[in-house]
Amino acid sequence: MARPISYALPLVAIAALTALTACSKSEPAADTATVAAPAPDTAKAMAAPAINDAQIAHIVVTANGVDSAAGELAKTKGTAKAVKDFGTTMATDHAGVNKQAVALATKLNVTPEDNDTSKQLKAGGDQNLATLQGLTGAAFDKAYIDHEVAYHQAVLDAIDKTLVPSSQNAELKALIVAVRPAFVAHLDRAKSIQASLAK
Repeated sequence: MARPISYALPLVAIAALTALTACSKSEPAADTATVAAPAPDTAKAMAAPAINDAQIAHIVVTANGVDSAAGELAKTKGTAKAVKDFGTTMATDHAGVNKQAVALATKLNVTPEDNDTSKQLKAGGDQNLATLQGLTGAAFDKAYIDHEVAYHQAVLDAIDKTLVPSSQNAELKALIVAVRPAFVAHLDRAKSIQASLAK
């Protein structure tokens, strides 16, 4: 069963990530709509080797968009208060990131580079949202949170195995390492909600 995508980094961290990547590549401006991360079925895509900083930026932007959309859906369709609150956190964090990222990319005249990983993330996010749209009540809550747990673990794996090792810009790499704890915190929160739903 496909699952929705949803994860958020702190606003400043993602904006800074986008900025550093943009500075390191200096490419034309883009519509950097949103950022999120991979579902378990896209974990393989996130682990794809040989990506450059501009491609990493596009992965981050795509992941944020997918995650924000899933969070918005959880805000409205979630039944449990913890699920609604988690969705609100994801949507709010990503909306701020997107606004800052678009402004920064425009200012720097930089375009994150589309790639197979970001395309798979977008397709997976669309499929996951479609699946969630068909669920209600406790089934929705469970599917959303189960996905969040798997998704955040996949993001952490991608950070450790692909994004950090592939980053060429030392500041970009340091920033990715610095924001990793935010992913861990969201994973822990999702696991806690998952456990409470199982009771």
